[in-house]
Amino acid sequence: MKRKGLLLVISGFAGTGKGTIVQELLKKYDNYALSVSATTRDPRPGEENGIHYFFKSREEFQQMIRENALVEYAEYVGNFYGTPRAYVQEQMDAGKDVILEIEIQGALKIKEQFPEALLIFVAPPDARTLEARLTGRGTETAEVIKKRLSRAVEESEFMSRYDYVIVNDDLDICVEQTHHLIQSEHFSTLRSREFIETLQKDLKIFE
Repeated sequence: MKRKGLLLVISGFAGTGKGTIVQELLKKYDNYALSVSATTRDPRPGEENGIHYFFKSREEFQQMIRENALVEYAEYVGNFYGTPRAYVQEQMDAGKDVILEIEIQGALKIKEQFPEALLIFVAPPDARTLEARLTGRGTETAEVIKKRLSRAVEESEFMSRYDYVIVNDDLDICVEQTHHLIQSEHFSTLRSREFIETLQKDLKIFE
């Protein structure tokens, strides 16, 4: 039986290391594919179109919405972000587990459209660790860090709507836990319905 890929959504507060976890999964295992999002924000230094994001004008993005070419989309801090449908389907059909690293608003829209999608929330071990990690990055002002922490308070209200919560205390352990969790999902009865029905049908020869 050919294994179809899973649709995975990984979210988390800013500073929890979700991006690093995703990169480690892609580096260590060959069964994952990262969905490249479309966005209307400007490229940051070093970012390439088609690799990090598909950079679109607002007009181009709105055209994609009209054509139903996005699995989900959301507006975040004044810019649109969305997941192109064609790439996701192509990779899943090829047996790849497709990772979407997106924020909560988009994640919940994915779950509405694709109830079988697996939602994973990456959390810090505690609030003070999150504050220390944001401060330790040294890339943002105190005001921006305060806003991110305030947003984390709001986002925490949605954690229970995810399928799993992974605590990123030790990166290597967290990556292993996430990988094994995802792979075990392939054997759940929910995702084995076709196999179960086929086997039940075949077994009728013994009636």
